[in-house]
Amino acid sequence: MDSSSSSSNTRWIHDVFINFRGDDTRKTFVSHLHAALSNAGISTYTDSKLGKGNELGPELSRAIEWSHISIVIFSKRYTESCWCLNELKKIMECHQTHGQLVLPIFYDVDPSVVRRQKGAFGNSLLSTVERNYLHSGEERMEYVLSRWRSALTQAAHLSGWDVSNSRREAELMHQIVDDVLEKLHSAFLPITNFPVGLESRVQEVIEFIVTQPSKVCMIGIWGMGGLGKTTTAKAIYNQIHRKFVDKSFIENIREVCEKDNRGIIHLQQQLLSDILNSKEIIHNIASGTATIERRFQGKRVLIVLDDVTTIKQIEALIRNLSFFGSGSVFILTTRDARLLKLTKVDYVCTMKEMDEKESLQLFSWHAFGRPIPIRDFIELSRNVVDYRGGLPLALEVLGSYLYERTKQEWESVLLKLERIPNDQVQEKLRISYDGLKDDMEKDIFLDICCFFIGKDRAYVTEILNGCGFHAVIGIAILIERSLVKIEKNNKLRMHDLIRDMGREIVRESSTKEPGKRSRLWFHQDAQDILNKNCGTETVEGLVLKLQRTRRVWFSANSFKEMKNLRLLQLDRVDRTGDYEHLSKELRWVHWQEFALNYIPDDFYLGNLVVIDLKHSNIKQVWNETKLLWNLKILNLSHSKYLKSTPDFSKSPNLEKLIMKDCPKLSEEHQSIGDLNHLIMINLKDCTSLNNLPKKIYKLKSLKTLILSGCSKIDRLEEDIVQMESLTTLIAKDTAIKEGLTSNDSSDFFLPSGNHPSWLAYTGEGPSAQFQVPEDINSHMKGIILCVVYSSASEIMGAECLASVLIINYTKCTIQIYKRDTVMCFNDEDRKNVTSNLEPGDDVEILVVFGHGVIVKKTVVYLIHGQSITMEVESSTNMEMEPSSELYTQPSPEVDAQPSPNVKVEESTIVQTDLPPEVKVQSSSTMEMKPLPKLNKSIFTKLGKRIGACLCLNQHRDKGLNNF
Repeated sequence: MDSSSSSSNTRWIHDVFINFRGDDTRKTFVSHLHAALSNAGISTYTDSKLGKGNELGPELSRAIEWSHISIVIFSKRYTESCWCLNELKKIMECHQTHGQLVLPIFYDVDPSVVRRQKGAFGNSLLSTVERNYLHSGEERMEYVLSRWRSALTQAAHLSGWDVSNSRREAELMHQIVDDVLEKLHSAFLPITNFPVGLESRVQEVIEFIVTQPSKVCMIGIWGMGGLGKTTTAKAIYNQIHRKFVDKSFIENIREVCEKDNRGIIHLQQQLLSDILNSKEIIHNIASGTATIERRFQGKRVLIVLDDVTTIKQIEALIRNLSFFGSGSVFILTTRDARLLKLTKVDYVCTMKEMDEKESLQLFSWHAFGRPIPIRDFIELSRNVVDYRGGLPLALEVLGSYLYERTKQEWESVLLKLERIPNDQVQEKLRISYDGLKDDMEKDIFLDICCFFIGKDRAYVTEILNGCGFHAVIGIAILIERSLVKIEKNNKLRMHDLIRDMGREIVRESSTKEPGKRSRLWFHQDAQDILNKNCGTETVEGLVLKLQRTRRVWFSANSFKEMKNLRLLQLDRVDRTGDYEHLSKELRWVHWQEFALNYIPDDFYLGNLVVIDLKHSNIKQVWNETKLLWNLKILNLSHSKYLKSTPDFSKSPNLEKLIMKDCPKLSEEHQSIGDLNHLIMINLKDCTSLNNLPKKIYKLKSLKTLILSGCSKIDRLEEDIVQMESLTTLIAKDTAIKEGLTSNDSSDFFLPSGNHPSWLAYTGEGPSAQFQVPEDINSHMKGIILCVVYSSASEIMGAECLASVLIINYTKCTIQIYKRDTVMCFNDEDRKNVTSNLEPGDDVEILVVFGHGVIVKKTVVYLIHGQSITMEVESSTNMEMEPSSELYTQPSPEVDAQPSPNVKVEESTIVQTDLPPEVKVQSSSTMEMKPLPKLNKSIFTKLGKRIGACLCLNQHRDKGLNNF
């Protein structure tokens, strides 16, 4: 594989390259497809010039090579173009050599015709090769023809789309965009922005794999921390994963297993989920291993196990390689060479330090943003690199630290480096720590490396702000200095060497007396201090997490001298005596399996930002209402004896209330309605909870309400519309009914589905007008229509509904939906609605009722399918499940202005006789070309007149059968 191909595998320039016959499709299908892809944020390359000549130029060849996905549009006259055929040949070469994704579209041509090149399609192919290559000789002509035929046959056998006259183009566009987005988002693992020296190591491993095509192959990547083992494994995975249907990359195995006794089980579940795309329930490691072997038997897989530390971890995931299919590849990364010997790997890639050239280049990227030093800094850069030890992590940290600093500052750093022995990597990394401007930044760094690695950034920010730090800017500075990284799900991470460097700084402050250190994270040190009552005022944070099989008791006096304790985590720890000696400076208490039935009165909570008492024995939170002005997060999940929530009247700033799986919780205190800052409530699996207090619907700041598993909750009040910030309502496995729900004054048309957010628009009377927001883009999923009405009889409004009109003033279209359609939706109707609503469109939705119903207010909710990022700290155990839950919508008694986002009422469409300049969309294929703009007032009157006619027909006949 040449270098250009190799590099294009890891760093794409274009998301999509479109290959097409211009005369057939450029101004129609390709134009629409390019617009749909671009609107979805997909970088798309189409050749804007008509191809001339026989061979592709270097620019077009590179465009194909540097594209992540190629879409090939076959049409009737496709084989008339030598240019198209040569593009296709190049595309299939890229598909074969480095796994470029190819998606064929058969536009008014049968796939079998393309595969076999028969009939007019095949005759055109012969004519094209003769016309363009006859002068090159018969042998050359036969060679070109065979390559073209091979490319056509291979491409036509790939999975794609068949576009016929009966298929709606708008629907197809949505499918293509969704498929491309899915492939773009799932295909590659993120690696470093500056892959210096990476390619040679990657190619070394891939060349070995290629020589073992039918063998089950195991590769080991070994070296010290910070040399780039994980980055190398990711780059290898990115280059070869397309050749495997079944693949998984399991990261940070050591960390996962250290944090949780069930860590290996979680990894087994992840592996099964990645390969089988389904969730498996595993009760123990042995059963998980057996399940993996049974379900994966004979499968050809690619599995990467990153940072393994024990043979137990490997055997739990891939114990018996003979169960896997031939051609399977397994890659292990580890610091322990002995593990690779025990597992009898076929090949070991030993990670070595960078040479001087690579080191200088990597350092320069971070220090100057370019691959070579600035002229005035060449010697200084070489001097820095001389002390770096060839460690990529150290070069990254040092380069980031020296970025945009003066020569004098560089010289000062060099003097410091000269005093540090070459083999002391941690000391080199400490330079960035020493360069932090003030003690606040250093304290934030030390808190994170001792207590908060793997925690949610927003969660940690709340706690550290509560400690008096400026955590937002502080964490941002740490990220800039490469001391902290933000990984997926907004978690805080840092390299092991940097973590160890920070902890060593703490340890060095008192090497022989742990009780005089500022932070205690090692369980043996913490346990000794509590046993011996030797803590001091120096201690600011303490973590003691014991195994489930152990519980220990400590005297209340153990904490007496720790008067400055801010951060406390105790798991399965009890204490004897009172609580008055606990520090009044506490900001974070994470006490799992808290043994008492309530928080005692002498436990001072006044400065706490987070109270996390999961799995506690609490029956009531406290006896007397406490003033908790600073409290932001309260987590009492899995407290099996808890019967009611506390009085929140003195906790005005609470933001998150998490009470998952409290089976005896039957009452929510009315004061919850006074929490004006509350943004999230999680009551999942509170099976004894019958209803929500009325005042809860006054929470205007609430964004997330989770009621899944609250099996006794059978309704939500209409006042829920007052919750104007609500973006996520999850009500799976409750007694709330899906479908049409009615009462004296309103009907809700409630489709089920997975819709994370809505935008609400209100109109007085039977219609609501709105402009489709720009940020919805192609993620529009549907509409929910909510109507408030009065009726002179007992008849329900839904029974009198005649029709729903959707008037698009921008496109000059009217869609008319019968009552039966509105009440019984299908996916085709839903897509018909959403395909005609685009960002910027001015739209009015009009409801038409029969005799005796007066519509007072109409609310339209637009659903879009973009996920809402929820900032949830991992220890809260809050599951923001993407749901197939019920999204219940409120009645619109209160004006619901656009809040964040919701879902569609679908259709079969009734067509009426209208003037020729007005287009009424039907359920058949619709052209999306806009008609000349009409005067809006005329169009409005027309829409209203159609509605009036429908209403008159409804009066004459209980339905719309005469239309």
